Amino acid sequence: MEKKILLAIDESKHARNAVQYAIGISSRVNQLKYTLFHVQPQISQFLRDEARTSLKTQSALEKLKKKNTQNAHILLEKYRDYMLDEGVDETRIELKTAPRGLGLAKDIIEFAQKHRYDAIVVGRRGLTKMQEVFMGSLTSKLIEHSQVIPLWVVDGKVTSHRVLVAVDGSESAFRAVDHVSFIFRGNPHVTITLFHATPRLKDYCRLDYFTDDEDLESAVLQSEKKCIDQFLEIVRKKFEDAGVSPEQVIVRQTKPRLSIGDAILEEVQKGDYGTVVVGRRGTDRAFFMGSVSNYVLSKTSRRAVWLVS
Repeated sequence: MEKKILLAIDESKHARNAVQYAIGISSRVNQLKYTLFHVQPQISQFLRDEARTSLKTQSALEKLKKKNTQNAHILLEKYRDYMLDEGVDETRIELKTAPRGLGLAKDIIEFAQKHRYDAIVVGRRGLTKMQEVFMGSLTSKLIEHSQVIPLWVVDGKVTSHRVLVAVDGSESAFRAVDHVSFIFRGNPHVTITLFHATPRLKDYCRLDYFTDDEDLESAVLQSEKKCIDQFLEIVRKKFEDAGVSPEQVIVRQTKPRLSIGDAILEEVQKGDYGTVVVGRRGTDRAFFMGSVSNYVLSKTSRRAVWLVS
């Protein structure tokens, strides 16, 4: 079954990192097709307004549009040639460009949804959290607005091919597993780790939880164990149906010393995983997975984080 990913590119090194990651993953993804997509620079509204009443300005506007389109094709062809040099079949590469309309992030998302892509791939901009608050970034805006299509955020050069999926028994985690099983369908060589960090009692409540009630703690943990055991049984079948054998799926569980997010990051570092997959939201009874996905994304470097809604 064909998989289609949309690579949002510009002239930055971050876009090149995203392209390199997409090339690298092709050896483990059957029937992968790429679309290199570039949104052209914004044209000022003032110039557009002036062009309505001035033939001279209208001519200048058309020249600018033509130049933007030409530059876009030059950029797209450069990336295509790079991918060809890296061994990607030309029939698997498509080039697309469009003038900016709703805004850079929204234009990318709208194009991806309209043409039913399986993932959007973007290089992380590398802004600090404070810079993102005041300036914004393509990455942060894609994270905010891409609520349907999975988003692959690539930070730096990713060298490891190992894949970790953080699971918590939630519907969002199941969709993450579903996405991973689809992407790696029928590949006998990929190995996938399902990682579950057992939450502490206070992970289920926004208040600080200080209690000596061992029965309450035990009841929560017992319920959590039952939930995750059932979840793992279902997702193992999901992978098997996708042609990924049980031997290719490793389950790791731990009770974290600190937070869920720190437990995931510790496992990622220890296992040298290049791809980390997280659901955007957790179970209805717990708030922690939604905050965990943001935490993992903000703390991860030289890896790709897949965010699945």
